[in-house]
Amino acid sequence: MKTIKGPAVFLAQFASNEAPFNSLEGMCKWASDLGYKGIQIPTWESHLIDIERAAESQTYCDELKGKVNGFGLEITELSTHLQGQLVAVNPAYDTMFDGFAPEQVRGNPKARTEWAIDFVKKSGTASGRLGLKSHASFSGALLWHTIYPWPQRPNGLVELGFAELAKRWLPILNHFDEHGVDVCYELHPGEDLHDGVSYERFLEATGHHKRANILYDPSHFVLQQLDYLTFIDYYHERIKAFHVKDAEFNATGKQGVYGGYSAWADRAGRFRSLGDGQVDFSGIFSKLTKYGLDLWAVMEWECCIKSSEQGAREGASFIQKHIIEAAERSFDDFAGGETDVAQLKTILGI
Repeated sequence: MKTIKGPAVFLAQFASNEAPFNSLEGMCKWASDLGYKGIQIPTWESHLIDIERAAESQTYCDELKGKVNGFGLEITELSTHLQGQLVAVNPAYDTMFDGFAPEQVRGNPKARTEWAIDFVKKSGTASGRLGLKSHASFSGALLWHTIYPWPQRPNGLVELGFAELAKRWLPILNHFDEHGVDVCYELHPGEDLHDGVSYERFLEATGHHKRANILYDPSHFVLQQLDYLTFIDYYHERIKAFHVKDAEFNATGKQGVYGGYSAWADRAGRFRSLGDGQVDFSGIFSKLTKYGLDLWAVMEWECCIKSSEQGAREGASFIQKHIIEAAERSFDDFAGGETDVAQLKTILGI
C-alpha cells in the first residue's frame, strides 16, 4: 500500500487578472497559506507557465520548479484540458470550441487540430523537463453528438470514430512515452472518453498504449450514475491522476441525468464543494490506498452554490482528513513467522 500525497489544488478555477491570482508567485503563496502542498498548473494560463519556453529550456523549467518549491509546494501535473479538447472536435461544436484556440487558427478546424496536437506534445516535453510522471487532459470528441442516438447510429460509426481519435492521439502518446510521462484522460461527459466502456474502446484502438491512462474524478461519475467505487476495482492499474471533486444527483419528477437545459444550480446533477455533495470520499481514499496508487489528491473546485474562496479554504483540510497513512504492517503480523510444514499438517489433522 502507499500513502496518497496531498492536499493539492488545480489552479484553473482560481486564476484571474487580479492579485494574487494573476501570477505564479501569488498563487503559490495563496495555496501554501491555505495548507496545500501541491499545485496542478493549467497550461493555457500563460502567466503561470510559458509552455513554449518550458519545452525548449531546462533552465526555465528548473527555475519554475524552484520557484514553486520555494513556497513549500510541488507541481503535481500540468493540464492541457482545453488543448486536448481541440485535438478532436466535431463540426457541430466548431464555433463554441474556437474560443479555446488562438486567433490565428480560429475558423480553420484542420489548423486548430494541428495546433492542439503540437501544443499537447510540447506540454509533454515540459512535463518531462519538470520531472513529472503524469499529465492531465481531455480526449476531445468526434462522437458525442450521437451519445443518445436519434436517428440511430449507422453501423461502423463508433468504430470509425474511435479509430480516428486514436490516430490523432497516438503521435502524442508516443511523444509522451519518449519523455516518460503518462497522459491521464479525465473521463468526462462531452468527451468521447467519458466512462469505462468508452475508455476501453479507445484503449483497444491505441493498441493498449501504456501511456493512455486515467485521471479519476468521481464527480463526473455521480452525474452519470456510474458506480465510481467499483470503477476503481476495474481500472486501478490505469489510474495515474486524481481530482478530488464533489457532486450530487437529485432526480425529480421533472428532470434527470440530462438536466433539461437548466442552469447549473437548477440541474438534478451538479458539482459541489468538498463535503457538500454525495461522493463517498472515505471509500475512494480507502480503495486508492489499498491498491497502492502513487497519486496526488488534487482538489478541483466547481461548486454552483458556495464561493470559491470558502471552497478553497475548506478543501485543504478536507483532503488532509481523508488521506490515509498506509499501514506498514498488518495488525495480525504476530501470527506470522517462518512456515513450518509439520505444524501446518498438525493444524489440519493430516
